[in-house]
Amino acid sequence: MRSDARYPSMMFIASLLVFGTNGVVASTIGLDGIRIVLLRSMIGAVALVAVFLVMGNRFTFHRDRRTFMLMAVSGASMGLSWMCLFEAYDSAGVGLASLEYYCGPVIVMALSPLLFGERLTARRALGFAVVFIGIVAVGMDGVSGSADAGGLLLGAMSAVLLAVMIVTNKMAVGVRGMENPVVQLVFAFATVAAVSLVTGDAAMAVAPSDVPGILVLGLVNTALGCVLYFTSMGRIRSQTVAVCGYIEPLTAVVLAALVLGEPMGPVQVLGAAMVIGGALFCETGAVASE
Repeated sequence: MRSDARYPSMMFIASLLVFGTNGVVASTIGLDGIRIVLLRSMIGAVALVAVFLVMGNRFTFHRDRRTFMLMAVSGASMGLSWMCLFEAYDSAGVGLASLEYYCGPVIVMALSPLLFGERLTARRALGFAVVFIGIVAVGMDGVSGSADAGGLLLGAMSAVLLAVMIVTNKMAVGVRGMENPVVQLVFAFATVAAVSLVTGDAAMAVAPSDVPGILVLGLVNTALGCVLYFTSMGRIRSQTVAVCGYIEPLTAVVLAALVLGEPMGPVQVLGAAMVIGGALFCETGAVASE
């Protein structure tokens, strides 16, 4: 077993734990989803660009037309997926919206043998099956609850856009390290800003009480989270992204129950245990073989 095989997975899992707090942090901000995403992506992009340039780095993604287009599509997809997700938080609930959002990696996992030539082992398939059943169990109460159709549709759209983001980012093989999250966030912010200008959501009044939540969301949950996520994602398998990715909605569901009072009954607790167990089963085998 190579010791360095662990670190990308550890960074990836850390980013998912950070992202899993998005809904709870957003609940402390008195703005709608689109405006929150606009501020989040702006602060994150500015912070990362500043750090990137201060460290003496230079952008290279624009030198290859295909890489430029892939990063543009990936960043735009991320920005749009965030907009759908944060709007879904309000109408479908943080827990259920997060679960829907992470159906995106299911699409990636299904396509990974075709797109990336990754072999789907029996251990990974079994681990994923356990995780998927666990996610269904966790989401059962939410689906049978009061979430409206519009919120569910927004959650589904966020999942599709997430899949597009993951696939196109992994295909942009010429952009790695710190440059990847920086470029990703810049394109995400540009997309969200353009949509906000068209819809009239760019104008806003930020209350002083909203500032702490906005800063945490922009600097920690976006800037730091994206650095951990994108610098590690290119170094791990798409199937690992799919299975371990469920740590994010699991974190969101647990925090939504503990902090926001969203329901979590015995079936959901069992499902959460299956998510953790299935992901660990899958990843312990993966690390040993890499």
